[in-house]
Amino acid sequence: MPYRRTENVARRLAARHDAIIAAARQIVSEGGMAAVQIAAVAARAGIAAGTVYRYFPAKTDLVATLLAEIAEREIGALRRAADGAPGPLSALSAAIMTFAGRALRDRRLAFAAIAEPVDAELDAARLAFRKSLAAEFALRIAAAMTGGHLPAQDAVLAAAALTGLLVEGLIGPLAPDASGRERDIVQSLTLFALRALGVADARARGLVVQTKMPTDTH
Repeated sequence: MPYRRTENVARRLAARHDAIIAAARQIVSEGGMAAVQIAAVAARAGIAAGTVYRYFPAKTDLVATLLAEIAEREIGALRRAADGAPGPLSALSAAIMTFAGRALRDRRLAFAAIAEPVDAELDAARLAFRKSLAAEFALRIAAAMTGGHLPAQDAVLAAAALTGLLVEGLIGPLAPDASGRERDIVQSLTLFALRALGVADARARGLVVQTKMPTDTH
């Protein structure tokens, strides 16, 4: 009985933790990172503010955990899309399109996680996300090179440039209004990226057309 009671308590604590993070993520999607306040998160989660403080002693602790959760979720979606592709080049295309599609689906959340100004102590958490994203792209670029599908190049440098391209083209201040044009923008950016990496235009176009738009909502 004591073991079962401890197990149930642990489950309740984990569920409350997840509810707090989910509430914070919803608030960010609506108002950006600046809208995350302990009282607002508590109200959205249906719990007392003191309960939130027991899990997260400061707002920066909550935001850092949220950023880590967003990074894990987005990198996971990217990997699932790439791993399900039939070859290394289509895997790269799927990875690019998945990140782009999800970023446009929740543009404010993506901006908050990657580019919105935050407290200096949170920069490390956000940089970790960008590094993970670039590392995943580098892995896919290297695999395509090994298979002879891309010309020889510095995969790490190319991945960093690809990450910058996607961030600026999707959520940066120069990004175009995507309303009603999400599919076109995702395909255009993916096509541009594949060309930049050395894929011949006709083949790049074929990859982009064949790759399905992301539907993973996890």
